[in-house]
Amino acid sequence: MTTPKALDPQEALVCTMVLVAGADGGLTDREIGVMVGLVQSLPVFRSFSSERLKIATDTAVSLLSETDGLAHAARLICAALEPRLRETAYVLACDVIAVDGQARQTELEMLELVRKEFGIDPLIARALERGARARQQPQ
Repeated sequence: MTTPKALDPQEALVCTMVLVAGADGGLTDREIGVMVGLVQSLPVFRSFSSERLKIATDTAVSLLSETDGLAHAARLICAALEPRLRETAYVLACDVIAVDGQARQTELEMLELVRKEFGIDPLIARALERGARARQQPQ
């Protein structure tokens, strides 16, 4: 699969989730389940099909396999997301990480990279992270 020259906003949101979830070496079934659930339920994905989800996920994986793929992915994602959707991307990434109950160091480092690339204020980032943690609390 060749990597794209551009992403649309929905693809960029999915790509962000995949990159953060895959930071520890792979995607768990729970992470995939959360991504599918978010895509099926959030207004930002209203016109996004499950077929496009698979394509966007494959694109993210393909980007990571490139030399300098993370930097390339970051450029594509930032170019696709207007500022109001960057917080959305960040909180989606937080939701995916939080589903496993314990964030691994590599995931946290990737999340920090995303925060910096998107220019999200650290206080806002902490609030979004706390909200994701609260949503994923077990009974």
